[in-house]
Amino acid sequence: MTPLTVGVDLSEVPRIERLLTRYGARFSNRVFTTQEQAYCNGRVASLAGRFAIKEAVAKALGTGIGQLAWTDIEVLSDAHGRPYLVLHNRAKALAGSLGLQQWAISLSHTDSLAIGFVVATGEKR
Repeated sequence: MTPLTVGVDLSEVPRIERLLTRYGARFSNRVFTTQEQAYCNGRVASLAGRFAIKEAVAKALGTGIGQLAWTDIEVLSDAHGRPYLVLHNRAKALAGSLGLQQWAISLSHTDSLAIGFVVATGEKR
């Protein structure tokens, strides 16, 4: 059977804003890579969308975020602004062990909510 898994998460934009206000760089550096922070440039809704994708990926991997480092899941954007996923360290190893090789991600946000949706597929093992 070909591996297929999905994950979805909703994040509250005001919650992310409160965490950024309260913890500043400590929160940002723990959750977001340098490239993610640079791309979002302080846009809280964009950061909340990336937060939601990270949670959705952890769900798709079957672990929840507790067993992964936040920065092991990186959401970058191509020249057209389309988001794509880069996995590192434990997240990359876990995806490999599950046979998951291709990821499709989508994120969207309003002023109050951000959603992240992921689909991962792979080769028959």
